[in-house]
Amino acid sequence: MTSRTLAQSIAQFASDKKAEDIVVLDMRRIVNYCDYFVLCSGTTDRHVHAIANHIDEKLDESGVCVHVKEGLKAADWIVLDGGDVVTHVFQKRLREFYQLEYLWQEAKSVPWEKKTR
Repeated sequence: MTSRTLAQSIAQFASDKKAEDIVVLDMRRIVNYCDYFVLCSGTTDRHVHAIANHIDEKLDESGVCVHVKEGLKAADWIVLDGGDVVTHVFQKRLREFYQLEYLWQEAKSVPWEKKTR
């Protein structure tokens, strides 16, 4: 599985749990620690936690190891570092505050196809 395909799969996993504003960013020409960011939002701490847990479980089922999991306790911004793809699951207010899309505005958005299951 390529890192692009992995990022698109993670976007779908987030969508499975009704994540909002899902964005995949191509970071390959901008940073040297990953290829893609996946950004998404949840409405509450429980929702953010459910999204992150679902992504983690689906990656585990696919044989992809998440090396670092940060923010699980507070569940307002959870980061899942899968090596080539780093996933950020935010509560809306924190996403608006940190504005990672603006910070990394040089990154190109990658399309992904939402599938209903």
